[in-house]
Amino acid sequence: MKTSNAPQIKTERLLLRRWREEDLHPFAMLNADPLVMKHFPKSLNHDESNAMVERIEKAFENNGFGLYAVELSEGEEFVGFVGLSVPTFQAKFMPCVEIGWRLAAQYWGQGLAPEAAQAVVADGFNRVGLKEIVSFTATTNLNSMRVMEKIGMTRALEDDFMHPSLPDGDPLKPHVLYRLRVASERP
Repeated sequence: MKTSNAPQIKTERLLLRRWREEDLHPFAMLNADPLVMKHFPKSLNHDESNAMVERIEKAFENNGFGLYAVELSEGEEFVGFVGLSVPTFQAKFMPCVEIGWRLAAQYWGQGLAPEAAQAVVADGFNRVGLKEIVSFTATTNLNSMRVMEKIGMTRALEDDFMHPSLPDGDPLKPHVLYRLRVASERP
């Protein structure tokens, strides 16, 4: 894993950084937690979780952005991830760049996801040069929708969609889409 020359983002309470070997175990535990994974198709085992980190690191190399490992500034404890990614499924709003997050349950409700997400949005607009960032989740994931709203994203009902990677009848198939445009692109 690459650890030097990595882009880092600091907030009041957090450090967003590239992934390290010592992140793999707590990340696998997070991905195996049924509460954390409630709005995802399935939990991940250690191998699947490690493969996800490999894909994340490749995205950093290929795109210049990715899903940052997030740690508390005080204590350097691994919290989860927040960052940007390029979805690969087909939908009417593609191509796009998505902001996403996944934090260990013990860190929910402390404002950490919005704090990190606001910093990632600023980086996406300023350093990366994006004009728009989207976020989507299952209609049942009210907590993620609240984070989207806290960082200034807006939902248009006509953008809601059925996730093409999920089978018909899956309760996670209906999704909402939120958007945020760089200030110069807003109507």
